[in-house]
Amino acid sequence: MSVARIAAGIILDAEFGVDDKGVVSHHWLLPEPAEIIYGGAAAVIIFGLLYWKAMPAAKKALAARTERIQKELDASAAAESSAKAEAAQIRQAKGDIEGERARLLAEADADAAQVLAEGRARLEDEVAELEARAESEIAQLASRSGSELRSHISVLSSEATEALVARELDAATQDALIENFIAKVGAA
Repeated sequence: MSVARIAAGIILDAEFGVDDKGVVSHHWLLPEPAEIIYGGAAAVIIFGLLYWKAMPAAKKALAARTERIQKELDASAAAESSAKAEAAQIRQAKGDIEGERARLLAEADADAAQVLAEGRARLEDEVAELEARAESEIAQLASRSGSELRSHISVLSSEATEALVARELDAATQDALIENFIAKVGAA
């Protein structure tokens, strides 16, 4: 055995009245009466001080904790109701978006139909105008070509008549016709 253990054993034997079996007390479960009195008084004083000083602080801390938890519950309930309201607004807006989309598509279809109808009407007007212009140009060309043809025919017929008259008429008959013509012009 070591010296430290021997010294500890001697101190324990002297202080607690130890026999060869260990520490001896008056009862195997209960401590000495002085220990009960001093220990009980100390416990009552400590519990009294704890009740007097620590209990209000503990109650205050528990009340503050309860209040904080209640605020968090209220905030979460408010956030939940706000989120539900926003979700409802988003759903409503989504419905409005679908309605707006349908309305815009209907307007676009109506505008396209109107533009198409206006385009067709404008094309029909342009075609009618072009046809009228073409008919007037055809009439002008026909009239001009008829006039040119008549003038060409008259030139050719006068040349043919002159050539025929010059071949068929002799100088005496020609002089008589000229004198006759001059007489008619002079009389008129």
